[in-house]
Amino acid sequence: MKVILLKDVKKIGKKDEIVNVADGYARNYLIPNGLAVGASEKGREILAQEKTDRKAEHEKMRQDAMKVAQKLEGIVLQFDVKAGKDGRVFGSVSTKQVEEKLNREHKIKLDKRKFKPSSPIGTLGFNKIEATIYDDVTGTITVKLNQIQ
Repeated sequence: MKVILLKDVKKIGKKDEIVNVADGYARNYLIPNGLAVGASEKGREILAQEKTDRKAEHEKMRQDAMKVAQKLEGIVLQFDVKAGKDGRVFGSVSTKQVEEKLNREHKIKLDKRKFKPSSPIGTLGFNKIEATIYDDVTGTITVKLNQIQ
């Protein structure tokens, strides 16, 4: 029996694939558990429509991410930190602090786990952090550490 998989099924196939399985396996396990539907002509039409809808949604999300990346290029986040005479910073600025300041001042929400480098910033002056916004779209945030006495 041919079925359209609604979810990934181990050793059978991935979501949206049309696979041929035993009739009993399809009727007794896949279809009742919501893992598959029969591969009728109507089911194939719905599958094709869902694929085009998902592709359009993906492209819209990518375009929105590109806009956010452009905004990030012009942003400089400034932090005042204590430093010694030789310019060594006491402590550091974490990615969590960068995330919070970006959200508070510019209303841009990014996940701190998407920042590279993910280590804290401990150098005075301008520092660049790369943020993955969506799939292959990345933006660069400039962070400036100012020395206070």
